[in-house]
Amino acid sequence: MVTNLTMKQGQGAELLRKINSHEAVAGVIGLGYVGLPLAIAAARAGFNVIGFDTDVKKIEMLNSGKSYIDAVKSRDLKSMVEEKKFRAEGEFIHFAECDIVIICVPTPLSKQREPDLSYVKDTAENISRYLHIGQLVVLESTTYPDTTLGIVKPILERSGLRAGIDFWIGFSPEREDPGSKKYSTVNIPKIVGGDGGEASELMAAFYGNVVEKVVVVSNPSVAEAVKITENIFRAVNIALVNELKVIYDAMGIDIWEVIDAASTKPFGYMPFYPGPGLGGHCIPVDPFYLTWKAREYGLSTRFIELSGEINVSMPRYVIARLEQSLDTRQKISLSSASILIVGLAYKPNVSDIRESPTLVMLETLVKRGASVDYYDPHVQEIPKTREHPDLSGWKSVELTTDTLSDYDAVLIATDHDEIDYRLLAEHAKLIVDTRNCFARRNIVCRNLVKA
Repeated sequence: MVTNLTMKQGQGAELLRKINSHEAVAGVIGLGYVGLPLAIAAARAGFNVIGFDTDVKKIEMLNSGKSYIDAVKSRDLKSMVEEKKFRAEGEFIHFAECDIVIICVPTPLSKQREPDLSYVKDTAENISRYLHIGQLVVLESTTYPDTTLGIVKPILERSGLRAGIDFWIGFSPEREDPGSKKYSTVNIPKIVGGDGGEASELMAAFYGNVVEKVVVVSNPSVAEAVKITENIFRAVNIALVNELKVIYDAMGIDIWEVIDAASTKPFGYMPFYPGPGLGGHCIPVDPFYLTWKAREYGLSTRFIELSGEINVSMPRYVIARLEQSLDTRQKISLSSASILIVGLAYKPNVSDIRESPTLVMLETLVKRGASVDYYDPHVQEIPKTREHPDLSGWKSVELTTDTLSDYDAVLIATDHDEIDYRLLAEHAKLIVDTRNCFARRNIVCRNLVKA
């Protein structure tokens, strides 16, 4: 908990008192992979939390104690609901009940790779209708610097209230790591940047009651830049090892062996690993928010754009390796082959398929004429997505000895722990491994190709 706070009187002091006494009511808008874990963490910390979402089915599930997010267990959610520490609502009028309003809505890219802030803007408009004196509004949705102050703040001030005087505003980037057994909402340090000293103090006080460590930066734009920098760092380095993978493969060198050996250096090196492309909402999307914003200053972002090109090209590279392997090893053309894709989620041990490169590969293989199925223990059915509507409703097959005999090749796209890799090694006719699954598990596989 933060204790070095200085406000003595006024609306800020009253909100600070309510925060530290846990009387403050927190509203979390957007109950997805970021919003729901935060809402439950705040409820477990002792705050009364109202979660907001436009999906009626989600609201019904949550209020009955059923979670649809891997990071939130239904038993924990049900406990918070029964203790009346959490409830889900769909009506904006309930914003008026909240002392703290936290925005966790999507920030996607348009087809032209331009920021789509429509969800943020619409949410700010709705908040402004019920904004009252003494509220703290925090944006958590990843975006480019100056969104909080340049877009959200002016919309909220249309209410007639003034930021820093009647209400407070700031930015605190989400740092969720889906599927991680080590990190959760509570033990990941929380960056906060308020519009003024009082806003920062209030944000630090609230989050300091919820998470283990709070890091205060000078303003919302710095906090926005922190999040984009983190994701650009990963995107660029993953692109680097993906490019090296292609180069070393042409030379007959195993990129995984190279990385493992390089990792023994105790300084000046950090391992990143190649794959079939980037997935998840953050890394494939967020860097292009800065690319777009940089144009306003007449600047180019060459590293970001190049890394994007490389990472986007990886599904094509994997399919080319698959096609080549089918031709040389199985004497079968891709258009007449039967393929099983293993792993639909974008990372191991989660059900999250947002921006998953597997969806691109699945769709491409179908267009090329291949017969395709998928197996994923975490994704039993493909939900509706904006980018791949034709895949909606596809169901995972069972992974058995009998089913494996039906496929000419197995493509490993995601390395879930639950997958029976020994079964695959013993019965698959051909395996194209994009994750180095078998070598990492010391499983000998005769018909293996790395991609």
